[in-house]
Amino acid sequence: MIVVVFVLLLAILPARALTLETQVPGLDFARLECADPAGWTFDLRTETDVADVSVIKIRLSAPEARTPPKFSVRIGLPGTRADHVWSAFDDRYMLYALGFGAEDRYESQLAYQTPLITVFDDDNRNTIALACSEALRKLKFGIGISERTCVLRGAFRFFEVKEPPMKDYEAEIRIDRRECFWAKAVSEASDWISSVNGFTPCRVPEAAFDPLYSTWYAFWQDVDAKTLEKEMPLAAALGMRTAILDDGWQKRDSASFYSATGDWMPFEGRFPDMRRHVDFVHQAGLKYMLWLSVPYVGDETAAWDLFKDKFLRINGEKSPGRVGILDPRFPEVREYLIRTYERVVRDWGYDGVKLDFIDQFVIRGEDPAVGQGFAGRDIRSLPPAVDRLMKDVVSRLSTINPDILIEFRQQYMGPAIRQYGNMIRATDSPADSDRIRKQIADLRLTSGTTAVHADMLAWSRAETPERAARPILNSLFSVIQYSMMLDGLPESHRRVIENWIGFTQRHRAALVKGDFRPYHPELLYPRLEGESDAERVIALYSTPQPVDLKDLAKPIVLVNATFNSVLPIASSVWAKARLFDVFGQAKGVVKIAPGVQLLQVPISGHAELIR
Repeated sequence: MIVVVFVLLLAILPARALTLETQVPGLDFARLECADPAGWTFDLRTETDVADVSVIKIRLSAPEARTPPKFSVRIGLPGTRADHVWSAFDDRYMLYALGFGAEDRYESQLAYQTPLITVFDDDNRNTIALACSEALRKLKFGIGISERTCVLRGAFRFFEVKEPPMKDYEAEIRIDRRECFWAKAVSEASDWISSVNGFTPCRVPEAAFDPLYSTWYAFWQDVDAKTLEKEMPLAAALGMRTAILDDGWQKRDSASFYSATGDWMPFEGRFPDMRRHVDFVHQAGLKYMLWLSVPYVGDETAAWDLFKDKFLRINGEKSPGRVGILDPRFPEVREYLIRTYERVVRDWGYDGVKLDFIDQFVIRGEDPAVGQGFAGRDIRSLPPAVDRLMKDVVSRLSTINPDILIEFRQQYMGPAIRQYGNMIRATDSPADSDRIRKQIADLRLTSGTTAVHADMLAWSRAETPERAARPILNSLFSVIQYSMMLDGLPESHRRVIENWIGFTQRHRAALVKGDFRPYHPELLYPRLEGESDAERVIALYSTPQPVDLKDLAKPIVLVNATFNSVLPIASSVWAKARLFDVFGQAKGVVKIAPGVQLLQVPISGHAELIR
């Protein structure tokens, strides 16, 4: 182990800037900068346990509790093999110039993104992957390139949001310079964030990987028991095993979208007997989950008067129509929310909950708690309060049902969120197949064994079967959520759904649990691959280069998600391919000779390749 230590030994006067440096193998510099230490003492050191992987350790201390200062840790290194940048939930992969704010382009906190970024080259090899242990509080970070020298410079900026007084603070930054497959660097960095924080992921029951039906795109807020009790048997007949009742069950209408949220009781005109409705869905063969927006309380509810002095802020100016964001630092707020979810599971019989909008637990502007002297709040800092709330939700719901299903969605993602839920869904991208595929791949890299779900799928009823399959194929490496109204859906579309649900279940181990390899994020992942002990599944979304079948040591399933019926392949052995169309119907067998060649695979179909 190499350890280099630079410690500030003298008290620093207020407003006297501080700079500390530490040596990191492979970097030109690693530097901590603080414009106003305000009496804090800083310790900076580097530890290197594995070749090309180093950890910068940061420690702050003060003689008494005080507000922690803003500070940053910056690094620099030669800009070689620096072609693209990946960060969770960024739709672009540009290596931005420093003059365009590259060093603080991204931000993360407990319920938003994850503090991880990597630079990689055109050959899918990692150049540098940076990760930070600070997964709860707001953090700004980024990496960019100097316009003049082509030197890479990255930064992590701490305490961008003012925190309550404390006496000690520690953080770590992991620097990975290995020339490995870029996604390996990302996944291992995400695992490191969990490990260094001692995060324990929520238990994932097998049902979290079952295909699912959602009411959201099909119905929006216009849901009722009578209509859904026609839909649910149809979903079960196609192979779906879980359903989510999304927004709308709690209201008829309201002055704004969420001003009727907060009481969390069903509107009798839509759901006159919620327990009976849940029992019906269970009898149809489906598990059932219910949507709730965690922080919202609208001014058209009884809960408004109960909590009107316990909000972080209020959205909207006119009443009715205002929506308050609850402050979970109040113990009675946390207890109210937990008891609500307990009622959903215990009294109504739901198998799980979809918990929405926890990313709204943020302070914008002045913290109302400061002016109130934190009165009534048993936790002063907001991120630990949200952490306490969500851990208590999991604990108490698991007591009622050990196999409880809990869904969150991007943008709240990453190692911290995995403690609170076992289903992480790609964020809303209706009918945007490329974006859904991109979001799924990003989630797979940071979600470990947690079940990653696609955004709810929707498409035009006028589409051809091959086109109707497009959003399904772009979601193959996740648990697919369907949100087409099934009553009246063309029979050909039902056959497409049934075929691909069967496909995803037969190949579940490789698709959603196996070794996941996403290629070329800068090209929106033209090739995704999953491998189990028994097989490899490869899906092609465009064909930039031939798929290397190598020696076909195990069977390969090749999915044609392009709109070209001819796919380039390269094999080192004689083999054969069984062909299937979009409905799963067999379309013959062809021989494959050693060498590079073109293989005809039905559009939106697949080939099973064996020796």
